[in-house]
Formats: sequence, C-alpha cells, structure tokens
Amino acid sequence: MNIANYLTIIEFVVVVMLLLLVTFVFIYMFLIDKRQKRHPVLRNYPVLGRMRYFLENIGPEMRQYFFDNDTEGKPFSRDDYQHIVRSAKYKRDVIGFGSKRDFEQSGYYIRNSMFPKQMEELNMDRETKVKTRKYLLHKERLFAQRKEELVDEETLTYLLKEEDAVVIGEKTRNPFVVKGLIGMSAMSFGALGSNAITALSEGLGIVKGTWMNTGEGGLSKYHLTGGADIIMQIGPGIFGVRDEDGNFDWEELKKKSEIPQIKAFELKLAQGAKIRGGHVDGEKVTPEIAEIRRVKPYKPIDSPNRFHQFGDLPTMFDFIERIRDTTGKPVGIKVVIGSYDEADELAMYIKQSGKGPDFITVDGGEGGTGATYQELADSVGLPIKSALPILDAALHKHGVRDRVKVIASGKLFTPDRVAIALAMGADLVNIARGFMITVGCIQALKCHSNACPVGVATTNPHLQKALVIDEKKYRVVNYVITMREGLFRLAAAAGIDSPVQFERKHIVFKDDKGTVYPLEDIYQSYLKAF
Repeated sequence: MNIANYLTIIEFVVVVMLLLLVTFVFIYMFLIDKRQKRHPVLRNYPVLGRMRYFLENIGPEMRQYFFDNDTEGKPFSRDDYQHIVRSAKYKRDVIGFGSKRDFEQSGYYIRNSMFPKQMEELNMDRETKVKTRKYLLHKERLFAQRKEELVDEETLTYLLKEEDAVVIGEKTRNPFVVKGLIGMSAMSFGALGSNAITALSEGLGIVKGTWMNTGEGGLSKYHLTGGADIIMQIGPGIFGVRDEDGNFDWEELKKKSEIPQIKAFELKLAQGAKIRGGHVDGEKVTPEIAEIRRVKPYKPIDSPNRFHQFGDLPTMFDFIERIRDTTGKPVGIKVVIGSYDEADELAMYIKQSGKGPDFITVDGGEGGTGATYQELADSVGLPIKSALPILDAALHKHGVRDRVKVIASGKLFTPDRVAIALAMGADLVNIARGFMITVGCIQALKCHSNACPVGVATTNPHLQKALVIDEKKYRVVNYVITMREGLFRLAAAAGIDSPVQFERKHIVFKDDKGTVYPLEDIYQSYLKAF
C-alpha cells in the first residue's frame, strides 16, 4: 500500500470516530434531558430544546445589534449610545440628513430666537485651552477594524466667565466655585473598577471646571489621582467616615475635609433608581475596598435605607450644620422627589429654620445604578422633568431658592437635555452613565455581576485590563468639551449669551396634537398644586 492509501484509511477512521463521538454525545444529552425534572421543554424535546436557552441568552445582543431600531433600545438607544461615543472618541457631534426624533410625539423644545447670537458674542472663557487626543476616521471597513488615527489637539474648554460661575455655599468658609455646568454623578469605587475611576478622574482633571462625586463607597486614591474637584458623598452606611463600630467618626471627616480636592460633602438620602439601602457581597469586599470604606474585609456590607444619625428635618438640618462647621465646606443632600408635600415641607423648613443644605441634588427615577430591584427602578420616585420643577417651585414659593443650588440628574447626557433641565430650575447637572460610556461601557447590563466584559463596572483585575486609562481619559475630556460647546450653541440659538441664562421662557411643550404650551404656564400649575 502506498502513502495515499494509508492517508485514506486514517481519514476514514477519524471520520468514523468523530461520528461515533457526536452520536455518543447526542445520546448522552438525550438521556440527561429526558430524565431531568426541572425543564419541561427539555423533557419533551431533548437536545433540540437546548436551542431555546441558547437563543434566550443571546437575545439581548441580537436585539441591540439587529432587531431594535436606532431609537428603541433601553435604557439607552443605539442613537443615544452612538451620540456619546462619537462625542468622546471623535470629538464630533454632527449628524447627517436630519433628525430621527418622532415629531408627532409630545415633548419639550427649545425656543429659537429670530435674531440668534453670533458665536463671538457669547460670554465665555476664550483663553483657557487644554490638550486632548481624538480619533480621525479615515475608512469604515465592513469586516475589519476602522482605519483610524489618534491625533493631538489643543482646544477651548468652553468654560463660563468668572461672573457666570456657579458658587455653592457662598457663606461657608470655603465656597465651591464651578465654571462648568456638567459634572460626574455619584459612582463608587467598587461599583466601578480602579481603571475606570482613574480614567474619569484624570479626564475631568484635564478638562477643568467640573467635578466628580465619589458615590457612597468613600474616597479612594483613584478619585484623587487626576486632580479633579471632588464632592464626597456620605450615604447611610457612612462609609469612609465611620469608626470600627460603625459610628460616625467626626475626626475622620475633618481629615477628609483637609484634602484640598474635596470641595463639598453630600448626604445621600435616596437615589432615583435605588430608593433603598445597598448590599455588597463579602467576596467583593477586598482589603483595599474595606480600608476605603472602613469596614472588615470579605464581610458582607449592608447600607440601611436611611441614616441612623437623624430621622426628620430638624435633626437632619442639625447634622448638616455640624458637618459644615467641622469642615468649613458646603454640604448638600441628594434626594428623590416623590410628592409635592415633601418638597414643600423641605423648602418651608429651610425658610423657618434659616438652616439647611447649600445644594440639593435631585435624582430622577430614570437614573441608573449598579444593582437594584425592578419594582423600585420602574415605579418609585418621579422622573427628572417632573421632580425638578416641583422642587424648584417649592423653593421659590418659600423664598429660599437663592440660598440653595440645585443639581439635576437623570439621563441628561446631551446638550439639549441639559439646557431643558437648566430652564426647569437646575443650576448644575450630574451625568453618570454617559461618563461610563465614554470610558468603554457597551451596555452589557452586567453591572451587578462584577463581570463587566469591558472592565468598567468590575473590580476583577483580569477584566479591568481591557480599559486603557491613557486612551480613555481623553474620551472623557472630549465628551465634556462637546457637551459644553453644544450648550453654548443652544444658548446662541435661543438668543442668550450664556447657558446660565436659560429660563422657563426659553422652553415650550408640544403635545401629540401639535398644541404648544409655554413652560412658564406648566410651571404655574406646579405652584398652584402646593
């Protein structure tokens, strides 16, 4: 026999063995499926029924990439996601051919002026520039990566002029002066990994005039690494400012307040997507996280639904006063508005007591979180476009609006959304998931699992390697700059020279029949409801 015959025999044997192996595996799976008692589909349709589970598992990806149209996906549509990515990666926010908005649906619109401002007429800082890096797209390929080039660029930061800067805690020993209207919402180290927090910190530090909120997980070295201004959040678990027994540690608070980057403190009463206390499994409480939060490593952490240190407005205001006296820095609260009554009671007590927070962060129910329950995320707490006017109207009714700055959050990730929030009463705006997308989030919806495939919402060292800090930090810079530039562009279109001048008169609401209502008229209905 020659070599060809031997090869033929070997090929025949290999094919037979593969067929036998496939047959054996099929019979084995058939018997397993037929005998198991958990899944009726598999008992009736052994092996074949497994396709159902396979398709079910890949369903989210199939919908995201193939079946949902550009404006359908939740919580962020493909258009929403790509808008953020284009701004961050390419520093471009232009579109072609026209809007995909459904103009038959009801919604808010920004009133354009018959005589808009020229860009050179805008009142903005034209001197402060920063160096960033952006991608130039040379060719879009079908079966390979895009042909792109990463280039350096020096750009304006589109900061506010000194006279337009927002001052938080004017009467404190150390007021917080902000020259950019957009900052990073509360995201804890632990919920996000060290690479993500570092990239955000360094990017926000480069772009200037903004801030990052630590989240209730405490202050980490990763928050500080980029030199960005910090709002340190304190949640009901008082992580980072507690002693070994879980009591509030005033000496530790004072030490934190002596860090120059910390500009303000925020007491988290509630979060739009998670009106409850938090829980962290013991396996996630690494020694590093335990040290930051001042808890024991590898022990489960439970954060209560509310602070044990106070239980009503008088005791909360006393607690705020003590923090302010101890630190010399502004103190705010983060709330979710659920009714007229609570907003009215809060504003009334600010008036009566002469005390209270220097700022109020109002979080809409559409906000995000690493993990929560469906019933809380969907149905507890009003969305931002309802909550914000209620809070603003209550503060105006009692004559204390000028004493309190308002920060709004809840899917305000584009300039037009921010402009509408400013007109509804916000002084500043927080963004969380928009910033997550800038550092690589692909909406895998695995934030709660510590298995984020792109290394953003995970502390897994292996997964975090996917997130390259030196590249992603510039995406943060570009996103903030395009957002600010867009705000000034909208201000010019509305006939005003700075986005801080957006008022209710600049916004109208159109219903599904085409009837237009000035926001001022809608706002009056809020005042009448008190």
